[in-house]
Amino acid sequence: MEKFIDYILQFGNLNKQQIDLIRSKGAEIEICKDEYYWEAGKTVKQIGFLTDGVIRVFYYNNKGEEITRYFIDENHLILSGNTVDEVYTPSEYLSATTYCTLVVFTKKDWKEILDTIIGWDAIVQKIVTKHHSEKITRRSELISQDGTERYLDFIQKFPTLVNRVPLSYIASYLGITQSSLSRIRKNIR
Repeated sequence: MEKFIDYILQFGNLNKQQIDLIRSKGAEIEICKDEYYWEAGKTVKQIGFLTDGVIRVFYYNNKGEEITRYFIDENHLILSGNTVDEVYTPSEYLSATTYCTLVVFTKKDWKEILDTIIGWDAIVQKIVTKHHSEKITRRSELISQDGTERYLDFIQKFPTLVNRVPLSYIASYLGITQSSLSRIRKNIR
């Protein structure tokens, strides 16, 4: 919980009572490797903040192949839908790539925090804007690069993920085959 509190305090000020309210509403959970945080087609009922580990966001294409869209690592908020009142049923899967620890809030408790703490919405919006900008930057650069450039860029931007995520997931994220990634890795050594 302390990692979450420390993180949100980077985006706004909260007093002791507000922090105590947040602490009282959140719960820490653990997800083992390969367990789902959420599944496509199942309604999401909580908001999460990843304090430790890596979660992979993926979907299945029309050939039944898993396609990795991106990775979520520490200090990322995992929201469900555009508003807290929205019933959100994702079309993607979020699966723990490593052992993960999260702070989670039920949507009801998140709404209570939102309704009680003046400025909470602004703090959350700053976090969402930061994460959205990071995600767009990551994805847009992949489009204009060849496989080698994508991999070099990946290891530069995510040095901690390279040794924590299976190569098959990295290859899928980069839009190349695993054998191509193996060749690229061999050639750059």
